[in-house]
Amino acid sequence: MLAILPAVPSHLEEVLREQIAEGQPRTHRPWKKIIVIVEGIYSMEGEICKLPEIIAICKKYKAYTYIDEAHSIGAVGKSGRGVSELLGVDTADIDIMTGTFTKSFGSCGGYIAGSNELIKYLKYTCPAHLYATSISPPAAQQIISCAQKLAQIRENNNFFRTELQKMGFEVLGDDDSPVMPIMLYNPAKIPAFSRECLRQNVAVVTAAFPATPLLLARARICISASHSREDLVKALEVISRVGDLVGIKYFPVEPLKQQQEGKTLKFD
Repeated sequence: MLAILPAVPSHLEEVLREQIAEGQPRTHRPWKKIIVIVEGIYSMEGEICKLPEIIAICKKYKAYTYIDEAHSIGAVGKSGRGVSELLGVDTADIDIMTGTFTKSFGSCGGYIAGSNELIKYLKYTCPAHLYATSISPPAAQQIISCAQKLAQIRENNNFFRTELQKMGFEVLGDDDSPVMPIMLYNPAKIPAFSRECLRQNVAVVTAAFPATPLLLARARICISASHSREDLVKALEVISRVGDLVGIKYFPVEPLKQQQEGKTLKFD
C-alpha cells in the first residue's frame, strides 16, 4: 500500500490505525506492506515535514518510511544533505530516500537510496535504470560545484522571506526553506501580479488550480546564490509596489521593528 499523507503526525497515526484495523478494501485482508510517503519540503507550502515524529510513528506501526527530498536536497542542512540532516535524523531510520539534481543543483538526473537489497533489486528490475545512460561528466561536475553555493542560497532566502513578511505579505513555509510562496488567494489576481512584476523586470512563478485549491492561488519566489543584496532589495521594492497595487498585503507592515533592527528598506 502506498499512502501519500500530509506531514501531520497525529493524522498519520490515525490513518495507520484505521488501515491496519480495516485491512484491504473488499477482502479486508491485512496489508503486506504499508509505505508512508512524505516530502522533505512541500512544494506548494514550503513547509518542512516533521520527520522525527513521522519515523517514530512508522516504527510503532511497522510501516516503511519513504521521503522525497526533491525540494530539500541541496537546499537545507548544514552541508545541504536535506531535511534528514537539518532535523538530525539518522538516514538508517529512513527506508527509501529519493531526490533530484534538476532543482537545487541545476543539473539533470536524480537518485534513490535504500538498503543494499532494495538497490540491487531496482538495478535489475527498474526500466528507468535498465534503459538509461550514466550521468555525463559535465552534469556531475555541475552537481559538485553547486554544493559550494548552498550557504549563500540559504542566506538570500532567509533575508528575502523576512523582508516580505515585514512588508505585510503572507509568506508560507519555514526558515531555510527554498520554497517561498506569497499567497494571492484570488485567482483573478494572478495575471495582474505576475504581469506587472514582469513589466518591472521581476519574474515570478505563479501557481493556481489544479496545482493548488481553487481559492489558494499563490506566487512562488525563486532565489539563487548569484543574486546580490542589491538585486534582492530591488526585487523587494518592485514586489512591494505591485503588492500594494493588486491588494495582496494581508498583514500590517512593521516599520517600527525594521527601524529598531536597523534594516529599514525605503520603497517608492
